[in-house]
Amino acid sequence: MINNNTIENLLKAQEPFSSAFDTPIRDDAFEMDDETKMELIAKHFTGIMQVLGLDLDDDSLKDTPKRVAKMYVKEIFSGLNPANKPVPTLFKNQFQYKQMLVERNIAVYSNCEHHFVPITGKAHVAYISNGQVIGLSKLNRIVQYCSQRPQVQERLTIQIANMLKEALGTEDVAVIIDAHHHCVSSRGIRDTGSTTLTAEYSGQFLNAETKNEFLKYIGS
Repeated sequence: MINNNTIENLLKAQEPFSSAFDTPIRDDAFEMDDETKMELIAKHFTGIMQVLGLDLDDDSLKDTPKRVAKMYVKEIFSGLNPANKPVPTLFKNQFQYKQMLVERNIAVYSNCEHHFVPITGKAHVAYISNGQVIGLSKLNRIVQYCSQRPQVQERLTIQIANMLKEALGTEDVAVIIDAHHHCVSSRGIRDTGSTTLTAEYSGQFLNAETKNEFLKYIGS
């Protein structure tokens, strides 16, 4: 006999695969407008600075809470808001180019969701056209959009790949990220020389020959 737990597990298994890799946010995350968010963040950050013993009457510090609030909402965490999701510009593959297209060394600027300190590095992305090509700058924008939120690198890599597959309508996508984590270099072990590599391959890139070609192109 199938019990309730079994039914629940079966239903979960039928959920879209990509949903497991969504950034964990509340359902009401975007009911509040940006101005209200910045006002509240500034207020709370003022409290943090006061607890630390900083003098907010000092000319250098008095506007820091507002600057931090604006930076959080409008810049480094702007990728949380789906309204900022880049709209892909697609073109017909008029030259019938059927080899992989690779863009290397796309800048990654993100923040570790465990300590809220930077993750910086490079992303290398590739795809094989199934009839359409994407504007090159949109590859950078997709990386930027997925990066501008609290992240772990594994999820970031998968999110970029999933967004590329959605935009291009193909499974033939590869993403590699090589990043430096400031939660490792600026605290704890304080190791400034290490980087972290993550990869996501799908479609034709699961074939060893295609994967090795991609790795050769990015110099890995």
